[in-house]
Amino acid sequence: MKQLVLLLFLLASLTAEAQKMRKNDLESGMLEKGEKVGVWEYYAYTRDGSQVVTQKYDHTTKKLLFYRPFDDVPYAVQNAAGDWTRQRVKHPVFFIGGDAALAQYISKLNYPAAAQNKNVQGRVLVSFVVDTLGQASNHQVVLGIGSGCDEEALRVARSIPAQWIPARIGSRAVVSKYELPFTFRMRP
Repeated sequence: MKQLVLLLFLLASLTAEAQKMRKNDLESGMLEKGEKVGVWEYYAYTRDGSQVVTQKYDHTTKKLLFYRPFDDVPYAVQNAAGDWTRQRVKHPVFFIGGDAALAQYISKLNYPAAAQNKNVQGRVLVSFVVDTLGQASNHQVVLGIGSGCDEEALRVARSIPAQWIPARIGSRAVVSKYELPFTFRMRP
């Protein structure tokens, strides 16, 4: 009888652990009470279809542990005096979960009726500031196409949750600008 109780306890423990693990094509990690905990891996796919890790983020300590290399170009960074300069960074602004997670919010883009009626297509570029705590503000259209598309891109950009990892220079988080493109294309 004692062995049966022990066996049932072990099975229940294994089942509970399995329920906490989440893995899909875009991410894997542990859930506790519906919240991400511990180290999560976020994936993307290369042109040849291979799955690669783009980020490892510790949701418990709120620290970025790994990121896939990025283009080494200067980024717009705000200095202590409040002036904007272009500087090389240790890493730029990242969205937790990478481009795949960000795409889930961008997909909520609605094509404005006015743009559809006028056959307006193109790309709207929205810029915003990500502070040292990962909060986005000061959303602006940098490049627009009109007919309601600019306003729709701003609406979606403002609705993205504050899951940003600030840019870093050395070990210090810095205020930086981030540009997010939105494509409006009519389906044939």
